Amino acid sequence: MIFHWTRVMLVSAILLAPDAVAQDFAFTIARIKYNGGGDWYSDEQSLPELLTFVRDNTLLHVAPRPDVVELTSNKLFTYPYLYLTGHGNVVFSPGEARRLRRYLEHGGFLHIDDNYGLDVAIRREMRKVFPDQEFVELPFEHAIYHAHYSFPAGLPKVHEHDGKPSQGFGLFDEQGRLCVFYSYESDLGDGWEPPTVHDNSPEVRAQALQMGTNILIYAMTGTR
Repeated sequence: MIFHWTRVMLVSAILLAPDAVAQDFAFTIARIKYNGGGDWYSDEQSLPELLTFVRDNTLLHVAPRPDVVELTSNKLFTYPYLYLTGHGNVVFSPGEARRLRRYLEHGGFLHIDDNYGLDVAIRREMRKVFPDQEFVELPFEHAIYHAHYSFPAGLPKVHEHDGKPSQGFGLFDEQGRLCVFYSYESDLGDGWEPPTVHDNSPEVRAQALQMGTNILIYAMTGTR
């Protein structure tokens, strides 16, 4: 229940004492280290860059660097937001899948960011977590696209790979809360990295950072 409490406290703090939020409320996010041979560590500088942007442009006092966590670790349940990315294979053991489901059903949030080549593996593995669900594309009116910045056309396109549009998919807990957001064919993490890494334009990088901010704010406020 820690995550529900965290979101309630955050919203209350913003509404009642916005100037104090940066002083009194702090949390840390984590990147998932998974098995299967995929590069879970890709875009190494992306999350610190996003967190700097969030700290500079919102009232969220998030730690400036993420932790790294394995699904077998008890520390898993201390993070309100988890990030998973990569280009290749992902494998969850049955025990890891159960733990991830427990984390999500108790208020946690997972952002899966396809770095191109993740799709087949992550859809297979998330069926272990929620065997009764398939990813559902979110409408552009969904709150995650308007949590802080407005994206009336949905996910921004950072990199072009095979001509497909960027799409945002979701999985939901028993209360109907979006607990997994899957950014597909967008490459948000590449857009968060320093501009010298991928040579993205300032406009594209700003859109990626703003969308990442929306996802983190949505995760922390728990809006349906």
